Amino acid sequence: MASKKYLELQELSVERLSAELEATQNDYKKLQLDNALKGLDNPLELREMRRDVARLKTEIRRRELADASPEELAGRSKIRARRSRKF
Repeated sequence: MASKKYLELQELSVERLSAELEATQNDYKKLQLDNALKGLDNPLELREMRRDVARLKTEIRRRELADASPEELAGRSKIRARRSRKF
């Protein structure tokens, strides 16, 4: 699978993003297993796949936050402030 770029991901629906995320995660696990057992011709495929998963998760989370109500966003700010005080 070719790397999904930011602009391409913006065009997809949330359902399609979730399906793509699940498929990419499954492919990544298969590649990890293949790499552990017999090695890959190009082990950099693992990195690209991992980054694709991160891009998909980021876009899904960005949409969740864009659709969140002001109350949910205010609660999120409190949680983040509490985390920063712990360290």
